[in-house]
Amino acid sequence: MKRLSLVQPFVVIIVLFCFLFTDEIKGQKILHMIKRTDSLMTARYRRSNIDTAYIIRPNTKWTLKGLFNVSGAQLEMEGMQMGKPFRSKMDAAYKKTFSMGVSYLGLTLSFALNPAKLLGKYNDFELNLNSYSNRWGFDIIYQDAHNFTGWHEVGGESRIDLPAHVLTLQSLNVNAYYAFNNRHFSYPAAFSQTYIQKRSAGSFLLGFSLQGLQAETKNIYESELEVANIGIGAGYGYNWVPNRRWLLHISSLPSFIVSSNTSLTNNEESIPLDYHFPEVIVTVRGAIIRQIGKMFTGLTMVYNYSNIGYRDHLAVYNMKWRTRLIFGYRF
Repeated sequence: MKRLSLVQPFVVIIVLFCFLFTDEIKGQKILHMIKRTDSLMTARYRRSNIDTAYIIRPNTKWTLKGLFNVSGAQLEMEGMQMGKPFRSKMDAAYKKTFSMGVSYLGLTLSFALNPAKLLGKYNDFELNLNSYSNRWGFDIIYQDAHNFTGWHEVGGESRIDLPAHVLTLQSLNVNAYYAFNNRHFSYPAAFSQTYIQKRSAGSFLLGFSLQGLQAETKNIYESELEVANIGIGAGYGYNWVPNRRWLLHISSLPSFIVSSNTSLTNNEESIPLDYHFPEVIVTVRGAIIRQIGKMFTGLTMVYNYSNIGYRDHLAVYNMKWRTRLIFGYRF
């Protein structure tokens, strides 16, 4: 018994040593895996088919970014109702959000905060998804809005004010691009800051647009509008670099509607909406970015406009826009 009691401390020491040694080996393996993953991600991040005289990746791996977002929407209709010309205009309340994001080698984690929604002053829902690369990219915007306000007038009669909750609207807008000169021209340099544009360059663009909309109005008159459009088009984008600190971007991508399914009912009266050339979905993007060492700041804008029909029967104009104020730091 005494021998066993004397051996016990040595057994405990040996067990602890083996445990610590094994734990150290596991730690080294995990550290090696992390380093290996970092090397692979870095190589993939840096490897691009670009002309580095025009476009480069930032020489850092991490980016911290804060954004202030403001978005809005407008819906206009004009045509003939019961033999008289009518016109309606509705504007949605502005949506304002603050968001923060951190990126590691192009992978981003972010969150957004809407103060008005937290205070119960904004009850709408809006989802914005976007992805920009040098070759292709897209914006997806879904909106479920109930806070439109505006007016409606028929013939020479008095204008009818339309308060909030008269119009409910659900809309989906998808706008995609393909850039031909993607070795020299960079969309993400202007909108996601994952590239840096060193010299001015432009590119012809191909575009695809999809638009779905369902709107219901309930007041003195009742109406229901349903829209489903598909557009294909071409445009041009340009990044102007006056010096190494500034980048100015402008692009326009009109898509001609090739498939349209639209219907409007006003007070149980069905109003025909015939195709009238040209019916288009236009996506305009703009940005101003300033580099200050590892810091950058800027303002970006995406504007969507569509028109269908014509005023002798029924014309519908739909506008959706978003602006972003950006502050970022690379490290």
